[in-house]
Amino acid sequence: MSPTALFEQVEFILGSGSPRRKYLLEGLGLPFEVITKDTYESFPESLVGGEIPTYLAQKKAQAFEGQLNENQLLITADTVVWIDNTVLNKPIDREAARKMLEQISGNTHSVFTAVCLKTHNRQHTFCEETRVEFHDLTSEEIAYYLDRYAPLDKAGAYGIQEFIGYIGIKQVTGDFYNVVGFPVQRFWKELPTFLSAE
Repeated sequence: MSPTALFEQVEFILGSGSPRRKYLLEGLGLPFEVITKDTYESFPESLVGGEIPTYLAQKKAQAFEGQLNENQLLITADTVVWIDNTVLNKPIDREAARKMLEQISGNTHSVFTAVCLKTHNRQHTFCEETRVEFHDLTSEEIAYYLDRYAPLDKAGAYGIQEFIGYIGIKQVTGDFYNVVGFPVQRFWKELPTFLSAE
């Protein structure tokens, strides 16, 4: 059975309120409904790198346990920035965002996005890593970005598709869209394999 024929049998649910994930999933041409549940995004301190979003994506999926019909497929995801053995999640305020951008400035970091695919009787999780190298950012550039954009809802306090990405990013190694918030290429490859195994 072709991937598109497989997809037509599925009712997709995006368990994320992220406008960027919604935009990217729409770009694949898959019809879906957005349903979100409040999930406290805490994780064990022992987790490192890609283990963190993997844990959180699964935690978000767990909130739907027992609520999915046989033909429904839930998609949950989480993104973190990992630099100097430290996780940069969403900043709590402007000052935290400023410190994150200062840490990213002139350095290379990893962006990990984990995606959990869940049906009524099983689930599969994968994690994608993209390496991002930044030029040095001036304090004026950081302030300009903080004044005009909304960094508080973004891991690492920046959006690669915004001003700070335009002027600051020196090199991206891996899936660009993974940094935006959803690894569309890996998802497209994983999806038919997961559905075929049903």
